[in-house]
Amino acid sequence: MSESRSNKEGGSPFGQGRAPVAIAAVAGVLALTAVAMVSCGNGGGSGVQFWQSSDTASNACPRPASLTGSEFNAQESGLRALRRAAFRGDFFAQLELGGRYAANRSTDKNIEDPIESATWYAMALANDEGYAPINRVDRSSLGDWRPLSRYDDCRAWERHTAYQRLDRQLGDMTREEQEAVRDRVIYILSTRDAYGYRTLARLHDSLYGPFGEPQDNREAREALGYKPGSNRPEPSKKGYSAATNLFQRNDVDAYLYNYLAVQTGDVGAYVLLKDFERSAPSRGQYQSSVETKARQWTPPFEFYPTAAPRSGVPFSDESRPRGDAYEYALGRMAGELPFLHVGRALRYLGVSETVAQRPEELSKRQVETLEAMLGNPMEGRLSNLERVRAIQMAAVNGSSEAQLVLAVMYAEGIGLPADYARAFKWFEEAARQGSPEAKFAMSSYFALGVAGVADQDKAQAVALRIDSALFGFGPSAGRLQAVLAQVSRSQQRR
Repeated sequence: MSESRSNKEGGSPFGQGRAPVAIAAVAGVLALTAVAMVSCGNGGGSGVQFWQSSDTASNACPRPASLTGSEFNAQESGLRALRRAAFRGDFFAQLELGGRYAANRSTDKNIEDPIESATWYAMALANDEGYAPINRVDRSSLGDWRPLSRYDDCRAWERHTAYQRLDRQLGDMTREEQEAVRDRVIYILSTRDAYGYRTLARLHDSLYGPFGEPQDNREAREALGYKPGSNRPEPSKKGYSAATNLFQRNDVDAYLYNYLAVQTGDVGAYVLLKDFERSAPSRGQYQSSVETKARQWTPPFEFYPTAAPRSGVPFSDESRPRGDAYEYALGRMAGELPFLHVGRALRYLGVSETVAQRPEELSKRQVETLEAMLGNPMEGRLSNLERVRAIQMAAVNGSSEAQLVLAVMYAEGIGLPADYARAFKWFEEAARQGSPEAKFAMSSYFALGVAGVADQDKAQAVALRIDSALFGFGPSAGRLQAVLAQVSRSQQRR
């Protein structure tokens, strides 16, 4: 099973006595345009190393001045621009972020973060813009003829280097740090709808390379330690085990992410799911368990972690809401959620000393403080999305009140599209901190059995309802009194 992409080939693949010319408009960072590609060395046949030396300068894809020039010294704005492009799937922006957070340049020492660097190198390796062929030429039959474009070659060098750097970084990490890298990759891809889930499916599918490439991809085979032109690892080559084992292969997770891709309504995802089911005899048996797991699935983070090196720039979450469902939910935020809840979240976060009842009660400086915490441009105007983020941030940082509000937002589709699994998760978090309202809400989930998120459990429902009543939650107490009165009347009749 493989996932294909359509590519336009630029003219004749052969050229003699000519300089290389640009054939592809590379989706650039900071509004880049197409750049002329340079030769990366002569190539051999399939599976043969195609660069002549380990000289990065001659083999790497060229970068425009807006990435490497002095005008990019505005570190914070530069990082935001790179992150916007990287979240959208720009291969070169992802590579650049990997290098920035690795502090390859001395000017980036203040933002050095190996976990964040590894995250973006992993994202670049999983990005099919890095390995989908542009120049479809069998070099083994060309002799001295050279293809017009070296775009495939320089991207291959970039992936070769990214594999090396990622393996070195992961090898120096603890298991918990490696899990943090994996969780961040899963979060980013989960914000990219069907494309992201399909990529996650390939990352867990043993029929693909370590980062979802075709199994015959040269960089993937090198990372696994395969001999050129052989299907067996070469004993003298250890490969890059830390990088290739970042995502463990298993049919259940591969099935799960294919199934989640289908739930977005993507037609191609349905074709790939059926292809996955037919690709091995045992895969179809997981259908019922995967459907249950998918209903309960939530991403590792509520939003991308904003923590950063103390002297550096906070990480920004550039996974901007997309689609009608997101726009509709955000549009309900101002009219249907009392601003009081946002004000309480802002006080909990230390943004304001008092609880603002209306947006006008917040100063421009207070709004900019929140925007700085989120890693957003400081505009001094509180957007609907920033109101959502304030409640999310307070919930993540332990406010039981914000957790309860966020659960209701997910349950009702206010500010965020309705999601019963996430609603239940935040009701549960608030209930752990003793919120009687959250316990009452969870009792309703167990009483009814909600969309596979919480199985129907009458005993658990009664226990939670009694617990919430004991803490003085009115509706619970009233309902319990009615139940007790009914029991008393039935006993009197006897």
